[in-house]
Amino acid sequence: MNIPKEGQLLRIFIGESDKCDGRPLYEAIIFKAREMGIAGATMLRGMMGYGATSRIHTAKILRLSEDLPVVVEIVDSPEKIAALLPEIEEMTEGGLLITLEKVQVIQYRSRR
Repeated sequence: MNIPKEGQLLRIFIGESDKCDGRPLYEAIIFKAREMGIAGATMLRGMMGYGATSRIHTAKILRLSEDLPVVVEIVDSPEKIAALLPEIEEMTEGGLLITLEKVQVIQYRSRR
C-alpha cells in the first residue's frame, strides 16, 4: 500500500463507552478504515480528559471511570480521509470532536 508524502492526520476524540451497533465506536471506526484500505489507524486511551460538557473523565483509583477519553488517529491521503469522514458521521450519535491536519509522511512500511 502506498501513501503520499503529503498526507492527512484525522483525529477523532470520543469516549471509551461510545457504541456503534453494540460494539465500541473506536473499534467500528478502525474496522471501517481498514475495510476502506486506509493506510493506518490507532486507538489511544487517555488517562484523563474532558469535552464539551466539561465533565472530567479520569482513571484515578478513587474515581474509576468507565468512560475514559479515547483518540482514534488515522493517516492517509486527503482523498481517502475525505471518503472516510461521511462513514464516521453515520456511526456517531453524540459527543465527539474531529480534527484534521496536514502531515508529512517520512516512512511507511511493514515489518519484514
